[in-house]
Amino acid sequence: MHATQREHIATVMEVAGHGVHARAAQHHEQIIRDSWHRCVHQHGLDPTRMQEAVILPQSQLRQHQDQMEAFLHIARHGLETLYQHVAGLGYVVLLTDARGVTVDFIGDLQIEPSLRKAGLYLGADWSEHHAGTCGVGTCISTGEALTVHLDDHFDATHIPLTCTTSPVYDASGRLTAVLDISALRSPDPKGSQALALQLVKLYAQHIENANFLYRFSRDWVLRLSTAPQFLDVNPEYLIALDASGRVIGHNRRAQHALQIDARQPLVGQAFDTLFEARFEDIGRFVMAQPSDQRAVMRAGGRELLFLSATPPPPRPPLTPGQPERPVPAPLAALNLGDPALARQIERAARLVNSPVSLLITGETGSGKEYFAKAVHASSERRARPFVAVNCAAIPETLIESELFGHLPGSFSGAATKGKRGLVQEADGGTLFLDEIGDMPLALQARLLRVLSEREVLPVGATRPVAVNIRVIAATHAPLEDLVRAGRFRDDLYYRINGAHISLPPLRERRDLAALIQRLLQGRALAADALARLLAYRWPGNLRELKNVLDCATSVASPHGPIGLTDLPELPGLGTADRTPAPSPAPATSGGPLLAELQAAHWNITLAARRLGVARMTLYRRMKRAGIVPPNQRD
Repeated sequence: MHATQREHIATVMEVAGHGVHARAAQHHEQIIRDSWHRCVHQHGLDPTRMQEAVILPQSQLRQHQDQMEAFLHIARHGLETLYQHVAGLGYVVLLTDARGVTVDFIGDLQIEPSLRKAGLYLGADWSEHHAGTCGVGTCISTGEALTVHLDDHFDATHIPLTCTTSPVYDASGRLTAVLDISALRSPDPKGSQALALQLVKLYAQHIENANFLYRFSRDWVLRLSTAPQFLDVNPEYLIALDASGRVIGHNRRAQHALQIDARQPLVGQAFDTLFEARFEDIGRFVMAQPSDQRAVMRAGGRELLFLSATPPPPRPPLTPGQPERPVPAPLAALNLGDPALARQIERAARLVNSPVSLLITGETGSGKEYFAKAVHASSERRARPFVAVNCAAIPETLIESELFGHLPGSFSGAATKGKRGLVQEADGGTLFLDEIGDMPLALQARLLRVLSEREVLPVGATRPVAVNIRVIAATHAPLEDLVRAGRFRDDLYYRINGAHISLPPLRERRDLAALIQRLLQGRALAADALARLLAYRWPGNLRELKNVLDCATSVASPHGPIGLTDLPELPGLGTADRTPAPSPAPATSGGPLLAELQAAHWNITLAARRLGVARMTLYRRMKRAGIVPPNQRD
């Protein structure tokens, strides 16, 4: 234990023993001293017991995330934008739920071990009753934005950290999340975090308002401000009304400013009691008055507020028994009864028209492009192009011009008429970036600009071209490992990972038998042949299954069912053994690739064909994963 930690523990113990006015802690703010007192006398924490941060296991973290999934998608853009402001200053951005569990994180993955050890990571529990005085926990306990800086922390383990937080409230005034920016180290003066505090409060308000507008997109929404200039772009107060003019939701600032009686909630009050105006006149009033004259007086003549109102859109009547949000047919068709895949499809169905970028992961051949096409076909963009780009198959010397296009004669060998790039070809539709982990680093920066600015600069051009695209990326590689190794940009990773869809491998799908029957299109299959197919582990997943069934269909007699002898040899099963292959060892970054090579008996040409990539691409992946063929080993 360092001397600094011993001194800190002594100070905290004096506060616990002599009350919040102990002289040794007078340089700490009252909110901090109050928290120290709570930690000892309410939470029963021992200041002499220094403990490491608790990181919840993935299964428990997923439960916390699932309970607020829609909110996480809304908040993600706010986290990304905030991180852009603080990324170069050593901060990470965290979002926790109302219980203090970190459910989203953006930070430098190259220093992940240090962040994880300090608790600045996904799944960390920062509740005050567990971690003591800290940014998140004390924000939850007090409901206030604050900075917990260095030795403000209760636990001496945390005194190198600086944590600045702001609460995020729901439309009923309940705390729903905490936005946090933290750093592993900081200059001593607490005032160094003044700008951080203003930033986190601002983006907490943005997230709160975005969540409000999403929640009440089908109701009357009133925007109110003390001045008309920023009324429509950044209103101070938001109120949602039902068809009778009663308040059904509000943002936090509206609650503080417009609540007449602190004992009476704002929700349920009538518009006519809050303002000196009639609810039934709002529509005509807003349409007839210019924005700088569109003002209403608060009840009692206390304040003049400028008003903008959005009426609810017409609701199409639902057919009796029709679910309010059915899974679109193209997505529903992907699943024949697998629960894990069904959960991913339901998540994707809620995001088909969202601007959030999707990242689809799964083993090679697991159907990532089919899934992306189904998302596109389920969306409002379905009449526009779906452009698929295999980032691993385009030569590095051509990928820039292929993606972004080029002007005539802009480089040696360029077409005389120039060329529209694949990004522009996808304008209005969906751009599918397959195997994005293989994109060269130099191109990743340019792609990030496209995704951030929604504009593309062709090679040789001086003016960018605006594009309207939905981006879906896919990879079989662990992108987080590539980020840690410096081979993939962290800012691009966070940009494409707006929502993560994980496809199960074929060997884990419970609908395999039904899937085999669908692919055979009514062709009969003998029972022993089906048993053989069900026993196989399918390292090549759907792609390998289709190849096997195509081969069996070609050699089988057209007058009978496909039999056991019609199946090609399946590695690990041979031609007679029907015992399921043993479970593979835990996959490494090259696990699926290694399995495919072994299944092809190290025939590189055959493995590349099964993977749907060029031989040189397969060689590059083998080198990157450290895979050496048996005949080349010492």
